Amino acid sequence: MSGVPPDTGAASAWAASGTVILSGRPGGPPLVPPGRAAVVARDLAARFAVLTGAPRLDGERLLSERAAFTGHRRGGRVSPGGACRILPTADGWAAVSCARPDDPALLGALACADVGRDPWPAVTSWLREHTGADLVRRAELLGVAAGPVRTPAPSRRVPVPASPRPVKGALVIDFSALWAGPLCAHLLGLAGARIVKVETPTRPDGARRGDPGFYRLLHAGHRSVVLDPETAAGRRAMGALVEAADIVIEASRPRALARFGLDAEAAVAAGTIWVSITADGRASDRVGFGDDVAAGAGLVCRGADMVPLFCGDAIADPLTGLTAAVLAATAPPGCGALWDVAMADVVAASLDPGPPSPSIPALRRGDGWAVETGSGLVPVAGPVRREPDDEAPAMGADTTDVLRELGIPLP
Repeated sequence: MSGVPPDTGAASAWAASGTVILSGRPGGPPLVPPGRAAVVARDLAARFAVLTGAPRLDGERLLSERAAFTGHRRGGRVSPGGACRILPTADGWAAVSCARPDDPALLGALACADVGRDPWPAVTSWLREHTGADLVRRAELLGVAAGPVRTPAPSRRVPVPASPRPVKGALVIDFSALWAGPLCAHLLGLAGARIVKVETPTRPDGARRGDPGFYRLLHAGHRSVVLDPETAAGRRAMGALVEAADIVIEASRPRALARFGLDAEAAVAAGTIWVSITADGRASDRVGFGDDVAAGAGLVCRGADMVPLFCGDAIADPLTGLTAAVLAATAPPGCGALWDVAMADVVAASLDPGPPSPSIPALRRGDGWAVETGSGLVPVAGPVRREPDDEAPAMGADTTDVLRELGIPLP
């Protein structure tokens, strides 16, 4: 076995998280991810329970929870979900996602090629002749979720929680999608908040195309509103929802919100807690998803050949969702707060800066695997599935009722 066993606390948390089994090559042993993300997730879940009185969840297990529904497996340089790949560039490695219906065309534009529905051959060829910096410039211009795999560096932008704020009974307006923002809303709902999910007719939550059981888990008991921001009445209704909200969750770049007529700073000045989740911060135009963001921040496993491999399933998403939930339950006394939550910085904060080293492989023990720690072998758990206790609403099912209850004119 290469390397030195990691410290007992981090290794034990990783082993319990269900993430180890999702990390490494398909034909090789599972690998222990670097850093302390599993410990951070466990501590965040405990802190959220103390802040809000919500049931305490096993935060480390939330990191792999989606795979318990989807059956995702480790894929080496292909993410467990299959939508992201780690590919060689002219000066290193990069993580590139193809997760949205329009992404093949965007990746074709990146590679300056007609790719049809399979962009990977052209993208692989283009990357071999271009640097990570070239990729960043093109990806930001085109809105592609991609970036170089960097050496872990200190994070400078992770917000610090403030004083506790009551969550039970709070009205949460959730404009987010996929995993990080909805997990934040789900946790707030477990603490007794009233969750209203807002989507637009042309841009529904992409997670609706995913596993229905996992979508139901994150949205059980919430209410669904659909509004069209292309109409004046739709924009007015969105603005009125924000005015009524105690907490707003969104995962859009500020210029997109401005097109909807939504002003985070004005809402915060009125006392609202505003949670903004983006790939690289509100000041950045970068687009990113859980797999490419985590790899780009340096959260990758490496075999003896030092080739970067995916750690877990889109791990930046649940780690950010937990972070956002803790922040949403806090604010400076007597005022609102704008929490600028950059997924890349949340991941970077869980890593030790410095050059990478080979990952510790798990050891085969009977029918399973175990991780060697400073105090002995710890069994490796698989992803654990939580069952939802309610149904998720159909898209737009509650639009009329919610608006009427809040005294907002119907668009």
